[in-house]
Amino acid sequence: MRITLVTKAVAALVVAVGCASAAQQPGGSPIQATTPEQEAQIRAILAAAYLPQGGAPDSLAILPAPPAFGSPGQARDDASAAAAQGQQGTPRWSLATRDADLSLPNAARAFTCALGVEISEAGTPRTYNLLRRSMADVGLSTYPTKTKYQRTRPFVVTSTPTCTPAEEDFLRHDGSYPSGHSAIGWGWALVLTQVAPERQNEILARGRAFGQSRVVCNVHWLSDTEEGRLMASATVARLQSAPEFRADVEAARSEIATARTAQAAPASDCASEAAALAA
Repeated sequence: MRITLVTKAVAALVVAVGCASAAQQPGGSPIQATTPEQEAQIRAILAAAYLPQGGAPDSLAILPAPPAFGSPGQARDDASAAAAQGQQGTPRWSLATRDADLSLPNAARAFTCALGVEISEAGTPRTYNLLRRSMADVGLSTYPTKTKYQRTRPFVVTSTPTCTPAEEDFLRHDGSYPSGHSAIGWGWALVLTQVAPERQNEILARGRAFGQSRVVCNVHWLSDTEEGRLMASATVARLQSAPEFRADVEAARSEIATARTAQAAPASDCASEAAALAA
């Protein structure tokens, strides 16, 4: 199943923005659909979650408030945002732009080089399904806190460009803290290390970079990404007690082992990705 995610409620995995009909997501924020097809997609995403409603760790109970303006924490965030502006036009900026796309299968391909196996719905369906389902749990985990604080994003504060200008209008009205993208990237990294522990270093490095791409893109503060990773860690820990999740991890582990033997090298340009990340 191909799922297109537009930035609206990234952590809540909402497919569309803005309109009259709404379902209610765990955590209380509306999931809005503009067409019956989009509403069906939203419901499919929510139904994919491994955890029942209310079963995920509560971000409001776990995370502190975001750094206040004028605080040392905000000064650290400001410095990181300023440094990221120097990445504009570089290969790292281009990679961050690709990482901004949370649609499937595109987002899952971000881990192809780290895993050493091409991830696709046709070629590795069990792994693809594991990522699709865990994406719902991890993304949803950040949204109660995101909704409460509605932190202003760095590009709004500094009036500087992002790597996804078409999404800026929406992002101006969507809370920055914590980062749903970062939660998804780190959550997937943790899940994939269970699938392929022999590639844990490469996978975890890519998961961290996936979140850092949001700082490079100028759409999240550094602390947003750090707390997104924390919620991902908490949620993946909780997933270990879900029998379906454990069964899917085992199925994916077997699938990736077979694919590693049978497949050629990934078609992705892994040398260019490595160079961009090194820079």
